[in-house]
Amino acid sequence: MKSILAVLALLVSTAFLFGQDKPEQNKTEPNKTVQTKANPSKNPVTDSVREISSRQQKNLIAAVEEMPADKFGYSPTPAQMPFGHLVMHMTMSNIELCSKAASMPPPPLHAASETDKERLLANLTKSFLYCESALDKVDDSKLSDSVELHAGKQATVASALIALTNDWADHYSAAAIYLRLNGLLPPTAQPKK
Repeated sequence: MKSILAVLALLVSTAFLFGQDKPEQNKTEPNKTVQTKANPSKNPVTDSVREISSRQQKNLIAAVEEMPADKFGYSPTPAQMPFGHLVMHMTMSNIELCSKAASMPPPPLHAASETDKERLLANLTKSFLYCESALDKVDDSKLSDSVELHAGKQATVASALIALTNDWADHYSAAAIYLRLNGLLPPTAQPKK
């Protein structure tokens, strides 16, 4: 009898969960709706990349802001790049991959030393604004288009977008480790304000 009740409860809860047809409100952006079966996106891949970009932009910029200027030369080991170089790498990765995905020329950047927090942060912010503009020009119909990535390697726009989202995750994890090794909490670990 208990088994029958458990199965019945599971079926009722499953029917309730999957029976919802209304688009849900996005909690981070209240004016946007989450795509559902009733409201499918025409560009689910590029829409997802743009959504990830928004979140990662916020986290990566906050991580760079969190690191004190006198720690931009910090490197956990001699074999690892200093924090300031990591920020330069984030910026160049954004520009290269977004440029390739959207077939847009890269924007000019002001040269910055690895210890110039203000300039590095400005360049990183500019690279995310550039990516935002570039990603607005990309849709799913272009995913199989061929682009030239690192060292002349041919790839697809889809590959460039996947590399971009992978880089954001990798860069944030590296920045978070550098912050923690300096006694600082990464943005996603900080208490809600």
